[in-house]
Amino acid sequence: MGKDKEPVKNSEREDVETEKDLLQGGEASIIKLIDALIESAYTARASDIHIDPEQDQVRVRFRVDGTLHDTFVFSKDSHSEIITRLKVLSGLRTDEHQMAQDGRFKISVSDGLFVDVRLSIAPTYYGENAVMRLLAQKSETEFTLEALAFSEKNQKIIQKSIKKPYGMILATGPTGSGKTTTLYTIIKMLNKPETSIITIEDPIEYSVDGVEQIQVNTQTGLTFVSGLRSILRQDPNIIMVGEIRDQETAGIAINAALTGHLLLSTLHTNDAATTLPRLVDMKVEPFLIASTVNIAMGQRLLRRVCQDCKIEKKITATDIKSLSTALRPGAINEGAIFYAGEGCDVCDHTGYKGRIGVHEVMEVTDAIREAIMKRADAAMIQELAIKEGMVPMLEDALQKALAGLTTIEEILRIIHE
Repeated sequence: MGKDKEPVKNSEREDVETEKDLLQGGEASIIKLIDALIESAYTARASDIHIDPEQDQVRVRFRVDGTLHDTFVFSKDSHSEIITRLKVLSGLRTDEHQMAQDGRFKISVSDGLFVDVRLSIAPTYYGENAVMRLLAQKSETEFTLEALAFSEKNQKIIQKSIKKPYGMILATGPTGSGKTTTLYTIIKMLNKPETSIITIEDPIEYSVDGVEQIQVNTQTGLTFVSGLRSILRQDPNIIMVGEIRDQETAGIAINAALTGHLLLSTLHTNDAATTLPRLVDMKVEPFLIASTVNIAMGQRLLRRVCQDCKIEKKITATDIKSLSTALRPGAINEGAIFYAGEGCDVCDHTGYKGRIGVHEVMEVTDAIREAIMKRADAAMIQELAIKEGMVPMLEDALQKALAGLTTIEEILRIIHE
């Protein structure tokens, strides 16, 4: 296995054996190669593995803390065997090369820990590529609002909202912003023997004891819409829908929330305030939105400053100018002390290790309900929510930067994404 460059290192990890050594034994060594690759990614804290075929080689990249790194290069000769092995593990058709296929499998890594791997294969110009999402088992301590870095104020709003017997709790943000993990955390908080919780997801990311979890399967006609209709006949108290992505799902979800169910779901919007007009765009009547939505939570994931090489850093006038366009006047001053990572062996000289959530939690108050009824746009709802006490996401990020948890560069990346 030749290495293009190796930004993803770990002092406790032994280097993976060379490709030549792994491939000498034929099929058995391909098995060993895939096992070693996934274990290497797990040790490097990667969330995804990209296997991309090129004209005369196969490039492997790991996504660590949201950023892709070139990690290994394989010879083109090993490409078909790698893809075939992944298909076998996932129970996919090995004779199909012109169609996208999705699957999943479980594999053991160090210390007997199992990792769920979600696989997506698609045909490309130079052959089939593969992207694997690694879903390691999460400990109970990771499923808390505090562990997800919600501020004390936002935690209180969420705890107040989930005590209501019905209504909607919506998590919003782009793909990979941690929405589903936030909903799982709320599910864990609500999971009691006297409560029936049913979810419909695509895919099921984490298994939760005591919760009935249904996997969407379009081949058998089990969609979010049909699954949600079935769930309502199963006598649930709490329902989680993986995503509201169309008018029909939105309509059934709203009706479920109106008829005495607490419903959790996600939407792809940029911030909390845009969630409500988005539901209007899905042909949901404003009075129904005003009656059912309890809170909308916007979030992003920022890279966390490496605590082993963190140093103080004064903010520059240029940074202040860039931030002032998105922050309220007086939110930041020139004397503020921020932090940055110098780079060390622990963080592989990136200055970052891990990620941290930044949030805004919009409670739907009487004033916001009135604005929804008047079909107010997202900007008006945002302004009103801030008046009603919502801390905007960028200000939450700024507080975390001042506390030495992230950097100004990461905040600027959010503003300009």
